[in-house]
Order: sequence, then structure tokens, then C-alpha cells
Amino acid sequence: MERTVLTLPKDIPSVSLTGPNDSYIREVEKAFPEVAITVRGNEVILRGPSGSIQNVEKLISNFLSVVRAGQPLSDDAVRRSISMILGDGNETPAEVLTLNILSNRGKTIRPKTVNQKRYVDAIDKNTVTFGIGPAGTGKTYLAMAKAVQALQSKQVNRIILTRPAVEAGERLGFLPGTLHEKIDPYLRPLFDALHDMLDPDAIPRLMSSGTIEVAPLAYMRGRTLNDSYIILDEAQNTSPEQMKMFLTRLGFGSKMVVTGDITQIDLPNHQESGLAVVRSILEGINDIAFMDLTSEDVVRHRLVSEIVDAYGRFDSKNGVNRAARRAR
Repeated sequence: MERTVLTLPKDIPSVSLTGPNDSYIREVEKAFPEVAITVRGNEVILRGPSGSIQNVEKLISNFLSVVRAGQPLSDDAVRRSISMILGDGNETPAEVLTLNILSNRGKTIRPKTVNQKRYVDAIDKNTVTFGIGPAGTGKTYLAMAKAVQALQSKQVNRIILTRPAVEAGERLGFLPGTLHEKIDPYLRPLFDALHDMLDPDAIPRLMSSGTIEVAPLAYMRGRTLNDSYIILDEAQNTSPEQMKMFLTRLGFGSKMVVTGDITQIDLPNHQESGLAVVRSILEGINDIAFMDLTSEDVVRHRLVSEIVDAYGRFDSKNGVNRAARRAR
């Protein structure tokens, strides 16, 4: 057993590192029950095995770096930091939680997990990036933040956001209203994200000038998209032919991000998904990256991650049962 005393800096309120009523410290104690943690003023006293004490010291040091960077800690950030320290990745909590992508109206968009940071890094390093994972993992939101960042820094001249309107299918012409009113429900999630990242007054002006285009996937056919940041959302609902059509729109000076969840395919008649097969076709090609996000990367309500895992277990169990019945 060892005893270590950490002295917190006087220029940072200790509560910002230890949490209200030492709640962050209590979260750390749950993760490292072999370490006794005592907080006295600006001192944190650690007692326990050497290896565990070193991990707790790393955690508190990272908390300090995060707070110094102007990013307040939260219960969620503390839990994710603990997961990173206990994981086998090279990224530290401070590296992940202080990577600012975009700021707008006092809100900063940044990755919250190691996989999200790796996804953002892959987008930076590659021309075409596939982000594959369940709902709530930030795959589309982070891609859009990178697109807005690229537009604001003049790396590209326009942003093109697209997704298949598969739910409408051939019935699109029978829906009431103008073409814009017909396709709006299928593109609404993209508009909602844009409103988080840009001043609402600027969006109509950018769209009318063609700087930002939000359109169904069918509108991409026959085009070559130069100097553009192109995002294909809900790509699990593309056919292999549509996926090929989209990817071959890539022009000079452009970047593409394709996002989707292969567990939520809505294609009719058990049609094959373009996203499900594209990895076997393109993986290994230089400048194309495939990034997998999991339930651990869900940044919505805590229950969303548990729901995703529960459905995964259910699907796996029933898939095995169906296979067993066919075998009989």
C-alpha cells in the first residue's frame, strides 16, 4: 500500500476537479475500489496499490488539463475518462475531450469518446471516410461539423448533404405539396444539425447561393462534385448501384463522408444494402477509411446505449434460432 498527496492548483477551484460534493471523486472510487481517496482543501490524498494510484493520478491530471482548456467536467465526461484510462488506446482523456471542431453561439462541438476522435482524425486524413455505427454515436453530426469547419476555413467552396428518401419510394409523386415539401421530412435531421452549427439567418442565404445543398440522393446522378464536402447519410438504405453512383461523383478538391447503420436497413424486398457490401469492395484502398462506432460511443441518454446493446443481443439470439430451425 502506498500513500500519495496531490496538490491541486490554487487558480482553479477544487470543486471543478472534484465535482459537487466530490461526486467526480466518488465516481473514480467506484472504478478503483482498491484506492481510498480523501479530499482536504486543495489536497487529494490517495492510498492503495501503486499501479492503481498511478491510474488515478493520470485521471486527475487529465481532469486538470480539460478544465484548463476551458471545458467543464461532467459526470458523463468523468465516466468516459475512466473508460479511456482503463482502455488500451493511446489517446488520453484530455486529447479527446479538448479537441474542438466547431464553436457557434457559445456551443462547442467536440468528440466525446476515443472512437469518435479516431473517426474525426480519419476524416482529416482521408478523402473518403465511412462512419458505421448505431444511432446516437455522432457519426453524422461530427461529419457535418467537419464540413462546416472546412467551409469556414475555405478548404472547400460548398457543402452537399444527401440521403436516400427510401421511405417515400415510388410514392414520392403522390405526396401532397411542392417538391421541397415532399422531401423535407426525409432531410429534416440534416437541417436540424445545420441549425446547431450555423446562425439560422445565414442558412437560407447559403442555400439560395448553392454554398450549402441538401438534396435526396437521386439528385446526385450525372454530376461531378469538385471542391465540395459531400456527406451521404443513412447510407444503409442505398443499393450497391446507388452507392457506386454516389462514390463516383467525387471530383477534384473534394472530400466524402458516408454514414449509416447496417442494423437499420429499410430497403424493400430484402434488397442488398450498398453499405453492407462496400467494405468488401473498397477496404484496403489508400485514402479510403472505414471507422466502426459502437454502443460505447453513444452520446445520447445513457439508456440509448443500453437499448442498442439489448437489441443487438436480441437480433443475435434470434438469428441463431432461425439458423438452427433451418438446419432442422
